[in-house]
Order: sequence, then structure tokens, then C-alpha cells
Amino acid sequence: MWPFFNLALGKPPLDLAAVRTLEECAFNAWPAQRIATCNGWVLRLSEGYTKRANSANALCPSGSFADTRKLAERFYARHGQPAIFRLSPLAGPAADGELAAAGYSRTGETLVLQAPLPTTGLVDDGVVAPHADAIWRHGYAQAAAVPPAARGLHDRLLDAIAMPCGFARSGPPEAPVAFGMGVVERHLLGLFDIVVHPSARRQGAARRLMMHLMAWGRLQGATHVYLQVVADNVPALALYRSLGFEVAYRYHYRIAAC
Repeated sequence: MWPFFNLALGKPPLDLAAVRTLEECAFNAWPAQRIATCNGWVLRLSEGYTKRANSANALCPSGSFADTRKLAERFYARHGQPAIFRLSPLAGPAADGELAAAGYSRTGETLVLQAPLPTTGLVDDGVVAPHADAIWRHGYAQAAAVPPAARGLHDRLLDAIAMPCGFARSGPPEAPVAFGMGVVERHLLGLFDIVVHPSARRQGAARRLMMHLMAWGRLQGATHVYLQVVADNVPALALYRSLGFEVAYRYHYRIAAC
């Protein structure tokens, strides 16, 4: 059984091994184009598209963070990007303090939520497809306002996912309004790219989409589901809590001053 923990409530204690598993699964679900590792940190690089795929992330940190920071700064400078550190509980408080003292700005407070997958009430009716077709890709890019210049890269990152994945959309077949994807690994279903076109929000489309994806995940052998959401996204948090999600842990970014 997947160990539950709840950082917000403080009990049971935060299980760093469970955090590491979720972090690894999330990295696999949204792969970077290139990675490098140093001192137990993973440096992810994807032409600057999304902080998640272009940041330094702790998995099993070791040694001096000051040394790790210098290595990361040189790495990203070599590729023409600012150094970004994504700080989960695995990074520890010292890294955050050192980056703050060095003038790195704090941004992107994010919650990682998780829940057990329901054993009843989930029905898979073929909504979820194993590949993202042209309608999904175009519709998602429009709904999520992906800049035209970044759409090709977004498609390449989707194509790089090596774990079992499913893509769902809802609405009229020729003009769907809601999009999402799920990735399964180690009995965990990760939900990503859940987005609804602005004209169709607050009409239940996101809930229906998530139910389809969770049904698909159950058929793939998943027992629990997780997702990541920006901490100030009040409507999304209300939806996720109504579906039984609870806070597992938080992370934020530190970005070097230009």
C-alpha cells in the first residue's frame, strides 16, 4: 500500500522516501530534453520551456550545497539560461537559505496533492487514448495559451514520455474544450496538463475529464493518484479537494537575478 502522509496536518510524519518516489515519477512523466546529475541533484534542461523542465532538483543531495550551486550556475550559464532551483522537501532548508542570501527570488509555490483511487464509480468508456493526436495537441495549446513558438517543443516533450500514458479530452469531437493526460508508474497515476478552455470553465468539464483519467489509471494498475497545482489556484484546489485529494508536500522555485 502506498504510504500516505500529509504535510499540512503534520501527521503522520513526512516520509522523505515517499516524496522521492513521487518526485521520480513526476520527472519521468514530464521528461526533460537533457539532464545532468551532480551531488544527488538532477539538472534538467529543455530550451527554457517550463521551470519544471529547466531547473535543478534534489533527489539524494550530498556534499556541500555551495559546490552544487556553483556547478548548477555554470551548467545553466553554459546553455544561456538562468539558474533555477526547484526546492522540494528533499532539498532541505539550508539550500533555500543560501539561495535567498545570494539574492535568488522565490516564486512558483506549488502543492503536490494525492489521493487513493476510488474502487467504485469509475467508468472507462474509451475517452482516454494512448497517444496525443493532432486535435488534442492543438486544442490543448489553445486552451493553455502555449506560445506558438513553444508548441513544437511541447509536442516533443510529450513524445518523449516513456511510461504508460493516456490522453483525454471532452466536449464536441471536432472542438473539445477540456484536456488532460495521465502517466502511470509504480501503482501511481500522475495527472498533468489538466486545462479547460476559458469559455467552458466552471461547468464540470475538468471533473469529468479527471474521472475518465482515473478510471483509465485504475485499469493500468494504479491504486493512488497525484497531481501538482499552483498554491493560489483556488478554483482548482476546490475541485481537487472535493475529489478527496490532500496535500502531500510543497515545493517552490528560486531563480537567479538577471
